[in-house]
Amino acid sequence: MYRPRTRRRRWLAGLTAGALAVTGLTAVTTPAAQAAPPGGPGAGQGAGHGKNPAIMRILRSMTLEEKAAQLFVLQIHGLSADTSDPAAVAANRRLYGADNAEQVMARYRPGGFIYYGENVRDPQQVAAFSNGIQRAAAAQPHRIPATIATDQEGGIVARLQPPATQSPGAMALATGRRTADARALARITGRELRAVGVNQNYAPDADVNVNPANPVIGVRSFGSDPGLVASMVTAQIRGYRSAGVTATAKHFPGHGDTTTDSHVGVPEIDHTREEWERLDLPPFRAAIAAGVDSIMTAHIVVPSLDPSRDPATLSRPILSGILRDRLGYRGVVVTDALDMDGVRAKYGDERIPVLALQAGVDVLLKPPVGEDGNGVFPRQLAAVVDAVRSGELTERRIDEAVYRILALKHERGLFRDPYADPAEVGEIVGSPAHLAAAQRAADRTTTLVKNDAGVLPLRPGARDVLVTGWGVSTTAALGTEIARRGATTTIRQTGAAPTPAQIDEAVAAARGQDLVVAVTNRAWDVKEEPGHNGPGQMNLVKALVATGTPVVVVAVRDPYDIAWFPEAGTYLATYSYTTEALRSAAAALFGELNPRGRLPVTIPVRDEPGTALYPFGHGLGYRR
Repeated sequence: MYRPRTRRRRWLAGLTAGALAVTGLTAVTTPAAQAAPPGGPGAGQGAGHGKNPAIMRILRSMTLEEKAAQLFVLQIHGLSADTSDPAAVAANRRLYGADNAEQVMARYRPGGFIYYGENVRDPQQVAAFSNGIQRAAAAQPHRIPATIATDQEGGIVARLQPPATQSPGAMALATGRRTADARALARITGRELRAVGVNQNYAPDADVNVNPANPVIGVRSFGSDPGLVASMVTAQIRGYRSAGVTATAKHFPGHGDTTTDSHVGVPEIDHTREEWERLDLPPFRAAIAAGVDSIMTAHIVVPSLDPSRDPATLSRPILSGILRDRLGYRGVVVTDALDMDGVRAKYGDERIPVLALQAGVDVLLKPPVGEDGNGVFPRQLAAVVDAVRSGELTERRIDEAVYRILALKHERGLFRDPYADPAEVGEIVGSPAHLAAAQRAADRTTTLVKNDAGVLPLRPGARDVLVTGWGVSTTAALGTEIARRGATTTIRQTGAAPTPAQIDEAVAAARGQDLVVAVTNRAWDVKEEPGHNGPGQMNLVKALVATGTPVVVVAVRDPYDIAWFPEAGTYLATYSYTTEALRSAAAALFGELNPRGRLPVTIPVRDEPGTALYPFGHGLGYRR
C-alpha cells in the first residue's frame, strides 16, 4: 500500500489536517481493502456491514446530488485549475457553464478529472494543476479528494511526454516475455504519475489482440496469447499498486477481436461463449485474482454474452451477471469515455448514465458534447438524480457505487495526502535511473522478423542512407542515430498515406544510395476510405524494393505490415516510436545489441487469417 511522503510544506500539511478533521478519517487505521472481501474496495454487502465507518459517515452526510456528482470523472480544458486562458474558458463554459476546474468543482463537486495531452505542458505544471484541483476539492463541505486520472499506457498512448519516462508499450514489453520489466516499468510510470498528482492510471490493457486488423487496440495489447497477456497484466497491476497509483484493467469483456473502432462505431465481437472464456476472459480473471482496484468497460456488443445487443458498458448480464456475480469482482467499474459512438449509438445521452448504473457501473467517464455544442454532463447528472427520485434507480445502488469510489480514494491515501510535492517532481519524473530502466527494457523489445538477404547487422562507417516513410520526428530520429555511426543520411518523410508523386520522389532519392531505411506505421491499413491510411505505404515499400537498393523496413507500430510487402527482405518491428524504441532499433541495425524480441502475436498471410506468415514466438538474432 502507498505510504504518503512526509516532506510537506506547512500550508499543505495544514490543509490536509483540516480535511481529515472534517471527514473523521484520522481515526481510521484499517485500509478499506482490508475491511472488504477480496476483489477491491467496497466489497462488503448490506447497509454498513463490513464497511469502513468513517467512509459511511461521509456517505450518510451527502445529499443525493452530491453522491450523483461523485460518480463522474470529467474532462477539463486548460493547463491549471484556475485557468483564465480565453480558449480554455470558452471550452469549459460550453461543457459545464463554468470557467475552469476550480469553478466546476465548486459548482458540481464531481468525483474527479481526467488529463489529456492538452492539459500537459511539463511535470511542474501538471503537479500545480493537480494541487489546484485538490485544493478546490478540499474547499468543499465534505472535503472529498479528487480522482485525477489519465491514460499513460506507454508506447503510442502516453499523455505525459518527455521529460517524463516513456515506457515501452504493452506489445513491446511482451516481446521480451519478462514480467519483471512489465512490473518495473509500471512502478516507474506510477511513481512519476503520483509525483505530478495523478492517482489513477487507465492501464494496463487486458485485451487479447487476436485480430491483426484491430484499428483501436493493436500494440496497446500485450499480444494474442491469453496466458502471456494475463501474466503481463498482473505484473503491471502490482507495479502500479507499489507506486500508490490505481491500475485499471481494460476493456471488459475484451476488445481484442474487432475491426471497428469504438470511438466512431459499434464493434461487435462474434466469439461464442466458449471462445470468449478461452481467449478474452483469462487476463481479466487474473487481474481480479491480483486484486485490481478498477476495471474499465468496453463499448462493444457481444451477443453470446448478452443477446439484447446492448453495449457491454450498459449490459447488466455482462457487468453484474458475469463480472460481479460469476467472477466475484467487488472493485470499481468505470466506463470507457461516454463521448464514444460505441456507447451513444443505441440510446440517448441522458439515458446512458442511468443504464450504466443499472448494469453495474460505478464511475461515469467523460460525458460528451451534445448536438448543440454544449456539454451533456449537467443533463446526465440531473438524469441520475431524477432516476433515483422516480424509483428507476435505487439510492442504495448509488450508495454502493459511491462507497466503492470513496473507499478506493481512502486506500490510495488521498484523504491523508492528495497533493504532489513540487520539490520532488524534478527528482522523480524522468530521473536518470528511470530513463535507464526504460532504455534497458526497450533494448529487449526490438524484433528482427526477417533478414533474408543478410543485410543486417550493418558495419559502422561511411555509406549513403536514405531514411524515408512515416513520421517527421521518427524519420529524423532514425536518421540522426544512423548518422552517428558514420553514414551520410538523407531524410524524406512521406507520411501515413504517400501519394504517387511522393513515392516517385522517394524512389528517385533511393537510386544511388547504399541503403534505404523505410519506416512504416500500420501499412496494413490499405482501405481507401476516410479514416484509413490507404495503400500508399505498401506501394512505397514495394517501389523501393524494386529499385534494387537494399531496403530495411522498420515497422514502428503494428508488426503485421510485412504481410503487405513480403518481397521486402529485411524487416524489424519496434511496436512504438518512442526515443528509446528508435535508439534500440538503430543499435540493432548495427549489431550493437542482438535483437531479442519474440513476436507476441502471429503475423498471418495477407487475406489468409488462418495461415501464419510468421508464428507467435518468432524472432531472429545475430550469431556471435
